[in-house]
Amino acid sequence: MPPPAAAGRFDSPVGRYIHLQLDGMDHRVYFEEAGAGIPLLLQHTAGCHGSQWRHLFERPEVTDHFRLIAYDLPFHGKSLPPVGPKWWATEYRLTAAFLRAVPVTLASALKLDRPVFMGCSVGGLLALDLARHHPDVFRAVIAVEGALKVDADVEALSALWHPQVSNEYKARMMDSLMSPTSPEAYRKETSHVYAAGWPPAFLGDLHYYLVDYDLRAEAASIDTGRTAVHILNGEYDWSGSMEHGQAAHAAIAGSTWTGMQGVGHFPMSENPDAFVRHLLPILEAIKARPVPAIGGR
Repeated sequence: MPPPAAAGRFDSPVGRYIHLQLDGMDHRVYFEEAGAGIPLLLQHTAGCHGSQWRHLFERPEVTDHFRLIAYDLPFHGKSLPPVGPKWWATEYRLTAAFLRAVPVTLASALKLDRPVFMGCSVGGLLALDLARHHPDVFRAVIAVEGALKVDADVEALSALWHPQVSNEYKARMMDSLMSPTSPEAYRKETSHVYAAGWPPAFLGDLHYYLVDYDLRAEAASIDTGRTAVHILNGEYDWSGSMEHGQAAHAAIAGSTWTGMQGVGHFPMSENPDAFVRHLLPILEAIKARPVPAIGGR
């Protein structure tokens, strides 16, 4: 862990809001950015927000070469619900079409030139989804805790939003997904975010994670000549397990796979030092690879 910061020091990222048209509605989306070079969009996990990437913003070996952009999904963190429609009258459910539209629309609004996309958990599945459906938008994707399909009964998780169950339940569940060898302060920070979140967001995000997303029949169609695909999975992650990542790697010709020993489901926030050691070789490969032509031609 780094030494305590000097009093009055500013951290690297700068935050602001951008208005995006998603599903015909105006969404005021919050994002933070730091660094310069190849644009790298960062997607957080289910029910969370972009603060999970805060440690990466302070790594000059990354920010000297990449422009990091971490955004909060609508209804998450500082991206408040849209004003106008009665969003509270319907059950929040994150769908594949809506989720894919967020980074694609953001990349267009910010005029990013073939950015890289990296996401974890829900974002890790989204990375592979984007490689399949939007190969000419992203030069590369990095799927942290990626998989082709995660099987679980979402209905059995109704306790994630029950009036008699505290948000602390979510925090304890997240504890079980992390490595016991990750620094305790970072593990507690990671679970704290879940204890503070809007309860329907986590359960609604799991609709994409467990129900809407299934790339088993389409993974072989991903063209890594158009979008490079890199998959990482943590040793202690029982959800997006190493076996899940290896299966995705086997199905996607030309992809890479890295097993991250000693970390769990949230490597970028629970053990950023270990995560960066695994990430840097991938970023070096992305820097060295020529940007594929649109359409793979």
